[in-house]
Amino acid sequence: MAYALEKSDAAQLGPSEAVASDPALISAVDVDVFYGEKQALKGISLDVPEHRVTSLIGPSGCGKTTFLRCLNRMNDLIDVCRVEGEIKIAGQNIYAPEVDVVSLRAQVGMVFQKPNPFPKSIFENVAYGPRIHGLASKKSDLQGTVEASLKRAGLWEEVSDRLDHPATALSGGQQQRLCIARAIAVEPKVILMDEPCSALDPIATAHIEELIDELRQKFTIIIVTHSMQQAARVSQHTAFFHMGVLVEHGKTEQIFTTPNDERTESYITGRIG
Repeated sequence: MAYALEKSDAAQLGPSEAVASDPALISAVDVDVFYGEKQALKGISLDVPEHRVTSLIGPSGCGKTTFLRCLNRMNDLIDVCRVEGEIKIAGQNIYAPEVDVVSLRAQVGMVFQKPNPFPKSIFENVAYGPRIHGLASKKSDLQGTVEASLKRAGLWEEVSDRLDHPATALSGGQQQRLCIARAIAVEPKVILMDEPCSALDPIATAHIEELIDELRQKFTIIIVTHSMQQAARVSQHTAFFHMGVLVEHGKTEQIFTTPNDERTESYITGRIG
């Protein structure tokens, strides 16, 4: 028996969207990841379609976040971590020697599990990226970028009269939307989200999920989530990881209703995980 979707979840699966035929912005081929002698990911090959939301699901410790961190080379920060295989974004191998990792991380933004605003003002949090990357030369340009980013993140109306206030004074949900505004201020191609709602209440979670659906019109989004209901609501494409292996991937509707692999069905029906 496949996972029983709520009506509201099923309505948002978007069965008419041809995910399988969409052009891939990201292409991973035979990716292996090692932490010292321990292999965390084994032969991962996955195409991520452009301007879609792709959910990575699976039990804790299955490799979802490890794979996500490969996409902006965050694993480079771990001395014992080694990545093998090929990952291309817009046709560029991101592990090629000539790749500027700082520029890559501007193009592949990341939103973490716990909101992590800088200990600066709301304005300075959003302005930081455009300023250091030279994307706004004039103060008026910077102000326009900050306003536009906060509007895209659905936060402008709530903070427009207190941009000089500390970002840490915002609520948890507001802080997470601020982190999303900070990520999109540098106009990335991709936004990575690692359990972005796990620390939020249901109302804040609903705000973030609505925002994800709006942002995919302009950005390609990959989200790690333990909530299968959330994966069903927000994504058009789903990849199921188990014990470091990509078991299967495809349209979210197909993965949740007629999975091809018994392990996927066992996970989504709660028999494993």
